Amino acid sequence: MVTSYPLPEGFTELEVFGIGTALLVEALLGFCLNGLTIISFRKIKELRTPSNFLVLNLALADCGICINAFIAAFSSFLRYWPYGSDGCQIHGFQGFVTALASISSSAAVAWDRYHHYCTRSKLQWSTTISMVIFVWVFSAFWSAMPLLGWGEYDYEPLRTCCTLDYTKGDRNFVTFLFAMAIFNFVIPIFIMLTAYQSIEQKFKKSGQFKFNTSLPVKTLIICWGPYSLLCFYAAVENVTFISPKLRMIPAIIAKTVPTVDAFVYALGNENYRGGIWQFLTGQKIEKAEVDNKTK
Repeated sequence: MVTSYPLPEGFTELEVFGIGTALLVEALLGFCLNGLTIISFRKIKELRTPSNFLVLNLALADCGICINAFIAAFSSFLRYWPYGSDGCQIHGFQGFVTALASISSSAAVAWDRYHHYCTRSKLQWSTTISMVIFVWVFSAFWSAMPLLGWGEYDYEPLRTCCTLDYTKGDRNFVTFLFAMAIFNFVIPIFIMLTAYQSIEQKFKKSGQFKFNTSLPVKTLIICWGPYSLLCFYAAVENVTFISPKLRMIPAIIAKTVPTVDAFVYALGNENYRGGIWQFLTGQKIEKAEVDNKTK
């Protein structure tokens, strides 16, 4: 006999099903696109460059976000969180570490593009590997803080997935939020802004615009901005006055990051797209040298 669990407070049957469906679609689409990015890097020799390894690392982080979204979708269809309090902590940590790694990886790609176009210096494998290790260790450090008592992981308003608990708005949350945001959101955006502004100036001087320099920053802000605003609002006001369904919208928007990144950094990259096409069809890439420029 199948147990029917009650609807989460503040949600209708249709809303719960709609959120679960949205999370499932985001998870499957993002996982397929980033999985294609990863497999193509592995199979196509021309794609295996230090610069593209940063794109690969971004795809790996985004796949982690997709796994987190898939678990949340499954729980949404069940109407409850089936993995207990320990599972909630693990789910919150896994989602946070992959999200922070995704943001930092986007900044790493921007840093590489700046040197590629503005200083004409070539990225070495040793530098790339060091950057990737730093991204994951740094992200894991900040994601582990709520497990150690600075910040806290708890259920989202739908109570079928877990994230940083912003509902209390106490000093513990506020101090962690501002410290984490400076190092994992403000600084990466600053790196991306300065890098792409320098690249744009270089393009203007040469008269050749290789890609849309504003797109990476815009997509990062659009995807993560609503969730960040919600957390900062919770630092100064009682966020529980906002309806649970409205508080779920920023989380759903944030889960679009893997799909958006795949289009911006892999499918939007002419040469990487050529590598993916070669993997899918067997047709060789005409240009052997592959970089990580976005069209």
